[in-house]
Amino acid sequence: MAALQKSVGSPLRDTLAAGCLLVMVLCAQGGAAAPITSHCRLNESDFQEPYIFNHTFTLAQEASLADNITDVRLIGNKLFHGIHQVTKRCYVLKQVLNFILEEVLFPQSDKFHPYMEKVVPFFSRLSKKLSQCHVESDNQHIQRNVQNLKNTVKKLGESGEIKVIGELNLLFTTLKRECAQVDQGWKMGY
Repeated sequence: MAALQKSVGSPLRDTLAAGCLLVMVLCAQGGAAAPITSHCRLNESDFQEPYIFNHTFTLAQEASLADNITDVRLIGNKLFHGIHQVTKRCYVLKQVLNFILEEVLFPQSDKFHPYMEKVVPFFSRLSKKLSQCHVESDNQHIQRNVQNLKNTVKKLGESGEIKVIGELNLLFTTLKRECAQVDQGWKMGY
């Protein structure tokens, strides 16, 4: 009987040990083996905080009044040039959102009260939710498009920062459209 238990217990024990090892490896990698789409997605409910839509659009409108550069668009189709897959488009927006938070919104947070104090934490939460969003394939198009936006903002200086704040409404709607998609694996460029 002991020999039977030992022979049956051994494969079961080995399977459990292998399963535990797999879980430990995935945890150590931050779950990198999980499907990419699970992390490059926001929920529709993320955009339904009370008044956040109005606060974001009012802030953008106030900043637009101070924006004297009318021939440059930062958040638009050019940002997605050559990128058609939804997960990659959401990844682009994650990169743009992180740049905007770090280089524009946090440094400019003392301006445009009271809306800035509501909008910055909202975008910070979205950034945190997208923090595990990564693209494992060739992403040269993505990096080039994001870098073009960064270079344009930096070249324009404070006027570029004001322009970014004036386009937060576009960032809001684009994040919602591209990252809160439901069961759609690809999207045609427009």
